[in-house]
Amino acid sequence: MANGTSVCCDTAGYAAHEEARGAHRARLGPMTNRRLRVLPMRPRDVDEEHRVSTPLELLFDLSFVVAVSQAADQLNHALGVGHFHTAIVGFLMVFFAIWWAWVNFTWFASAYDVDDLLYRLLTFVQIVGVLILAAGVESAFATGSFTTITIGYVVMRVAMVAQWLRAAAGDPVGRPAALRCAAGITVLQVGWVLRLFLPAQAGLWAFYPLAALEMLLPAWAERAGDGAGTPWHPGHIAERYGLFTLIVLGECIAAVTVALHSASSVHGVSAGLVAVIVGAVLLVFSVWWWYFENPAEEGLRMSRQMAFLWGYGHYVVFGALGALGAGLQLAAANSHGAPSSTVATTAGLAVGVPVAAYVVVTGALQARLGSQWPGRLTAVGGAAMAVVIWGSARPFCSWASSWRSSWRPTSSGASAGRTPARPCPERPGTGRATWRPRCARPRPLDSPDAPEFLPAELPRLIGACGWICAPGPVRWRWAGQPGRHGPALFP
Repeated sequence: MANGTSVCCDTAGYAAHEEARGAHRARLGPMTNRRLRVLPMRPRDVDEEHRVSTPLELLFDLSFVVAVSQAADQLNHALGVGHFHTAIVGFLMVFFAIWWAWVNFTWFASAYDVDDLLYRLLTFVQIVGVLILAAGVESAFATGSFTTITIGYVVMRVAMVAQWLRAAAGDPVGRPAALRCAAGITVLQVGWVLRLFLPAQAGLWAFYPLAALEMLLPAWAERAGDGAGTPWHPGHIAERYGLFTLIVLGECIAAVTVALHSASSVHGVSAGLVAVIVGAVLLVFSVWWWYFENPAEEGLRMSRQMAFLWGYGHYVVFGALGALGAGLQLAAANSHGAPSSTVATTAGLAVGVPVAAYVVVTGALQARLGSQWPGRLTAVGGAAMAVVIWGSARPFCSWASSWRSSWRPTSSGASAGRTPARPCPERPGTGRATWRPRCARPRPLDSPDAPEFLPAELPRLIGACGWICAPGPVRWRWAGQPGRHGPALFP
């Protein structure tokens, strides 16, 4: 009887879904004609039932896998060689271009997707722009040249201008907002092109106001007309963001798989490698569970004014997941032997910092959209901060202590058998040299006598990140008994 009821419910749901799709097709016209004709771009119904992602939207999402993969690979390489400033700033800038282009298409498609000939062709132009952008990621990290990335970004945005002009022609109510979007995007693309002709440092500083103006543009456009805004669909938007989250998580899994295969081929299977594998699997699973535990559709439907905060907050969510893939790659590559303090700390923080940012931002967004238990955000933030501090404090303290003891100056200005960068002046009336950090040059962290970071810390940090993200019942089952602080990976 239960099985029969389930089948009936499934059949009824499928029938309702097909009925909704049939009504939408009837409104647009016959399928064959719609594919070969250019139709008026009418707004979609915000209360449309069973609104799902189209195959074209899924293809558009998959084209971004290449760009995200390139950004994660370059981040991993830059962190591995110690170029931390280049790695962090370059990744944030490149990922902004990827994320913002995807966001603009997603929200536009939710409001005005007609799936006719011109709509498909303009979407294909945007896909070409994504591929051009992905081709320029390596040069952006290696030489600081954003020319190729800018060309790809401008291609995507010009196609978006054409889409907004179509929306302005087909939707009289939303015409003021659509025209503002088209005009604002056009002006900003001129700014992005002019940025290429600036000196390197000036071009870097010009990025920030241009990015801020890009993010302020939708809010400014939404104020036009009666202020009703574009007719985006809450359920469709929540699904699209969830699908892109899965795509970035899939990129994490692919990156870790490649790194593990490379490490095992060179060094074979070791205990450290197994620990990284287990920790990475638990971490990805926990991150997935954490995101989809509280769907955002109802919150977006009840509070449409939260859409900007929720949508923009996903820059941190998606960027953290992309950076997590690079961190897990770095952890897998250094899972053999006893890595130096610098390598181990870098790998640990490359995993811990993205996870901490991810859980804090997603926790804040979920708390704003729905009723969560009161201490959720505080607990999440405290635990995330603890992971970051715990992953970096011990090697930093051991290095600082070693640095302090190694450079205790003598009266002759020599420090621990080495010559400082310049002699330290004597204290007046004492005949002894004054200890000043600037008088001496500390040992490099990767020198042979630098303090070692325990090999066990790396898998423990990954396990701690998984412990934070895992839902409550899983944590207690994992620990073995209630009240414990965690599994063996998190002492």
